[in-house]
Amino acid sequence: MSEVPDESAVAPFKRRSFLASAALAAGAPAAVAGPAQAAALPEGGPLAAPALGSVARLLAVPEDGRGVAWLRSALQVAVGLELATIPPYLCGWWSVKDHGSEVARMLRRIVGDEMYHLSIVCNLLVAVGGRPRIKAAAPVFPGPLPGGVRAGVTVYLSGLTKASVRDVMMAIEAPEEPLTRNAQSSPTVGEFYVELLNAFKAVRPELSVRGQLSEYVGGDELRPIENLDHVERAIDIIREQGEGTGSSPAESFEDDHPAHYYAFGEIYHGRELRETDDGWRYVGPPVPFPDVRPMAPVPAGGWPNPPAHVRGLLFRFDANYSTVLDALDAAWSGGGERTMKAAVHAMRGLEYPAVELMEIGIPYAPGHTYGPQFRALPRPQRVS
Repeated sequence: MSEVPDESAVAPFKRRSFLASAALAAGAPAAVAGPAQAAALPEGGPLAAPALGSVARLLAVPEDGRGVAWLRSALQVAVGLELATIPPYLCGWWSVKDHGSEVARMLRRIVGDEMYHLSIVCNLLVAVGGRPRIKAAAPVFPGPLPGGVRAGVTVYLSGLTKASVRDVMMAIEAPEEPLTRNAQSSPTVGEFYVELLNAFKAVRPELSVRGQLSEYVGGDELRPIENLDHVERAIDIIREQGEGTGSSPAESFEDDHPAHYYAFGEIYHGRELRETDDGWRYVGPPVPFPDVRPMAPVPAGGWPNPPAHVRGLLFRFDANYSTVLDALDAAWSGGGERTMKAAVHAMRGLEYPAVELMEIGIPYAPGHTYGPQFRALPRPQRVS
């Protein structure tokens, strides 16, 4: 790792430049082992792994009952939420044929942001004595968002289409006060993160830097979270960059990129977002929809009866993806930066089989192709 500038000691969570790191260029960890299930708050010592739980159940706990165990449970749910965004965004990005196009660059930046958010959440969990369970939190596709947020949204994997941008990407990232807001019958991601920050402020837990990671993730600099100011800055970055932001499009970080919801809106509407006399509208310069590989939505249960060569590519992708998840689990379980770098190295193997699948036609669906399923495979058992 390169040396950290002096100002980072004051602001450890810097927004990144538009260029993504080699880790992002290679791909990212993601999701599919089993749906997050509601569970009781964890019991046990300070290093007990937090249980997977629903956001509604967590938010139903009275504020005076939200202690360190509550924080661990909530942060584990956040791990699942951040994981759930990465596979559909990666599939959209990989499906774009010209990675130099404006839309491809936007998707690449957003994938990097989500990788960074996942890393922040993992550091927060370690800071309060927990241990991220990344592979266990990986959700199944298609399926709902972990924790029961955004009820009614089904997250599926496909190539980039106007429908996937609207129904998956914009639906996940919808802010507290979007340009047009529908009534919400379930907690939003933004509300969840607000309550998480409020609990940190109320509990003021002792934060440990032991086991936290320092690394460049997607071009952003990840640093240990040492105090409550760092916690607030970290959660603010997650909310303002991406899902659940309560900001207007005018409020952005120093790189001037809009929050993910509005960036996806530009792809969907085909125009850049601009402020007009009537408010914010997609009336700016054109954002051409790119030429894409026509990956069909992955059906429930995966591709039925794929040919042998397709099965081989699917297994190759899933095995490598599972290696990434296992390495990330190990990195935040004492493996440190060296194990994190091993995960990044494994990420480099994800894109090639994914794109190869996206170029193989489906016999029963003319005009459409296969794509990765993001299934986490069980870890091989050692033979004694």
